[in-house]
Amino acid sequence: MHAAAYTFVREMAPRRPRGPVLEIGGRNVNGTIRDLFDGDPYTAIDLRPGPGVDLVADGLTYRPPTPPACVVCCEVLEHMERPDLLCAHVREILAPGGLFLLTAAGYGRAPHSGIDGGPRLAGEHYLNIGLEELAGWLARFASLALVDAPATHDVYAAAWKGTEA
Repeated sequence: MHAAAYTFVREMAPRRPRGPVLEIGGRNVNGTIRDLFDGDPYTAIDLRPGPGVDLVADGLTYRPPTPPACVVCCEVLEHMERPDLLCAHVREILAPGGLFLLTAAGYGRAPHSGIDGGPRLAGEHYLNIGLEELAGWLARFASLALVDAPATHDVYAAAWKGTEA
């Protein structure tokens, strides 16, 4: 994970409600944010086993035993064919009042591999993400903070689920 994305998560993490944290795409390819959530139960899932992965699972279908107070998804959406479905699923599994933090490759970022962070491998999906698309995918959240970071070709979001059951 590059420094700017890490900084966004570090600045937003204290705004989360306390409780279980779920990281989607938690394999440590080039850095981790796990250290930012000390004190809360933390589970990192990923499609592949590797450093930092607690459970091999698909973020599109995984249902944790307890609704997480915070879901974090860093540098994953650009590698998904249907990132909108992940955003909808996170809202569904997130505890009432919970926080969804995400970082993704915005327009201008060079395609890269979701497997090793190097050049994109044959057959890998890649799609740069704009704020308008991200806002649409997160529209059902009660509150939303979006950040466009053109200097690093990133987009960031913090989305709070309403307190309804």
